[in-house]
Amino acid sequence: MAEKEAPRKATLARTVKDKWRSKQWFKVRAPGLFQHAELGETTATEPEQIIGRTLETTLEELTGGADVAKAHVKLRFQIERIGGDGVAETKFIGHALTSDYVRRLARRKRSKIELSVDVTTRDGVQFILKPVAVGEERLQTRLRAELRHKMRSILIEEAKLRSGAEFVREILGGDLVKLLAHGMKSLYPLKKIEIRASVVLGTIADEAPAPESAASAIPSAAPEPVVAAGEAPPEA
Repeated sequence: MAEKEAPRKATLARTVKDKWRSKQWFKVRAPGLFQHAELGETTATEPEQIIGRTLETTLEELTGGADVAKAHVKLRFQIERIGGDGVAETKFIGHALTSDYVRRLARRKRSKIELSVDVTTRDGVQFILKPVAVGEERLQTRLRAELRHKMRSILIEEAKLRSGAEFVREILGGDLVKLLAHGMKSLYPLKKIEIRASVVLGTIADEAPAPESAASAIPSAAPEPVVAAGEAPPEA
């Protein structure tokens, strides 16, 4: 029985090996908003197979470790097309804070306020924003409702003033939460406010970041490649 199975095992091993040989590695880069930083590599038999794939990295990794304080900020990109140089081009589709970071925000005896807000930027890009605010003490139901209403109003109005790219910089650079904190002071001095997650429902115009933007400090040096789960690393 063992003698009959041996050729079959050899055939299976050869098939798997040939399958990997037929695959190509494609470099993947971020959009202009992130200075076209390299995101990693992905593999496929044909270029069109990678269209629509998503990659995730952290803001710390994207800055090559320059901003260790942003290790808890996860960024998501989706491959849109293959460029003329054979590199996969992506669009930014949102961000999320790590679950551990969000969990640490709300300790015992603190109130956590969460909501989901649909906003549209000046150039028509739609976002779903998921802010979270933390109060130092237990908050009454009426005050929580007023805080939610105020947060929603501020986010909707601020989005109308910004392009999609500008709004992403505000989110990732921390300017949007500063604006929220300032606007909420008249109701209640919240302990902490964060944009827990965002989802981009359109494509952001691929404009280069302004040099003075806090969120545009992405170095030209690429981070370590991020390989999709289940893929073998490329040969040296």
